Amino acid sequence: MQANLYALGAIALWVSLASLGVLLKHIPPFLLTGVALLMGSLLALPFVIKDRLQWQVPASTLALGIYGLFGYHFLLFIALRHAPPVEANLVNYLWPLFMVVLAPLFLAGVQLRAVHVVAALLGFGGAAVAILGAGNGAAGGWSWGFVPALASAFIWASYSLLTQRVKPFPTAAIGLFGGVSGLLSLLCHWALEPAVAISGRDWLLLAVMGLGPLGGAFFLWDKALKSGDARQIGILSYLTPLGSTALLMLVSGRPLSWSIGLAAMMIMGAAVLGTRSRSRSR
Repeated sequence: MQANLYALGAIALWVSLASLGVLLKHIPPFLLTGVALLMGSLLALPFVIKDRLQWQVPASTLALGIYGLFGYHFLLFIALRHAPPVEANLVNYLWPLFMVVLAPLFLAGVQLRAVHVVAALLGFGGAAVAILGAGNGAAGGWSWGFVPALASAFIWASYSLLTQRVKPFPTAAIGLFGGVSGLLSLLCHWALEPAVAISGRDWLLLAVMGLGPLGGAFFLWDKALKSGDARQIGILSYLTPLGSTALLMLVSGRPLSWSIGLAAMMIMGAAVLGTRSRSRSR
């Protein structure tokens, strides 16, 4: 029960990520990613002050953390700017399904069965409904922004799987991943993006993003996985796309369309099907 509460806490924070990204879309993506990740990394400081060994991890583990945190969020923010945000958010939430489908490629002893293929087709069908359904709105149909949305899903899934192949690391090390990723993002902003003024409202939203979905959520999720059943916790994660999409539509003022509702059900159904079949195969 305690592990599930940790997981639900992380999910509650992740639900707000896409909506916050849309509210802050006027801030360049490297700057947005850098500031938010640095703010989130501050949550690890109390643990590191007590024990500096919390941040002593192999270089390969640090590189994996940067790949996951920096790569995923940067691509997600790009997608939310260049594609209809509701549909882009749904495509991004193919990552739970990718975790199941890609597991045989990353983890030893895990096999792909026919039911996994069915789940994959159902999930991609949901993504297609979301993308094609965007044509019913003012934004038009296909947008290249769906490509980074799909890439962000792949990065988070592969990052999550690869963390099971490295030496176990303290939860506080996630703060190191976020801090280094944040600095890298700010360096890219300085080199590639124009300078912008950040208002007081923007700073408040950045703090909420950094301490919530780009900070506290990672620590809660890691705590949940280390203290509970990963299969049960994984199923809980499929509450995220439903809550995230509902909140995003509320923020953007869009009514619930049949295509969005159908896409959400197909993606979540595919992810749950894939996870259940993975559970039976172990």
